[in-house]
Amino acid sequence: MPNLKRKIICTVIGMLMTGMTWVSACYFSKADADPSKYPVFGVDVSNYQGDINWQELEEQGVKFAFIKATEGSGHTDESVRRNIERASETGIRISAYHFFSFDSPGETQADNYIAAVGDDEITLPPVIDIEYYGDKRLNKPSQEETEAILRPLLERLEEHYGVKPMIYTTLPVYYRYVRKNFPDYPLWIRSVNFEPDLVDWTFWQYDDHGKLEGYYGDEQYIDFNVYRYKDLDQDNLYRG
Repeated sequence: MPNLKRKIICTVIGMLMTGMTWVSACYFSKADADPSKYPVFGVDVSNYQGDINWQELEEQGVKFAFIKATEGSGHTDESVRRNIERASETGIRISAYHFFSFDSPGETQADNYIAAVGDDEITLPPVIDIEYYGDKRLNKPSQEETEAILRPLLERLEEHYGVKPMIYTTLPVYYRYVRKNFPDYPLWIRSVNFEPDLVDWTFWQYDDHGKLEGYYGDEQYIDFNVYRYKDLDQDNLYRG
């Protein structure tokens, strides 16, 4: 795992989306996952990372990878086929993620993902990435509207792939849409400023400005993630 040494600043924050409780938290210039505490390191990628040498990533300690597959009901990532096929030639555990749309039916979003990702091509659960985009942060969809799209999407993927999908999200979106309505789904949480110890996460995206050797695209950075436990076979996450 990359050696990321950063200065820790501990502070007290209030009303962190949990009511009126004051919470002590440690902030980082960028969140730093302790390699001794979280030794299972991985990345997530999309077409922006361009041509990827997966063997080279594996040699740098990458144990798992989430590959962008689809978005909404009609978009497929240009590199998904190449990334899945080449990553499958390594020992890296892989999954593929779908960028959730608040604006199209869950059933057609599921169709889009299933058409792009074979049920025997991923060795970790499928992932739904739900976060604000466009004007959604200012004009937030209601919980009811969102559940009406997200629930059939999750259920269809679980039926097809035979395992509960994972939900990737930010803390604000988690507290608004996921915590109450979808508490039993594995959680991949994005938190680049502090360890999200207030939520029961399985994977943690702790840095969106990581750098490794072995990818040649428009984006110079690659997202860094860790698995919470010591073995990816735990929690029935492994699909293979």
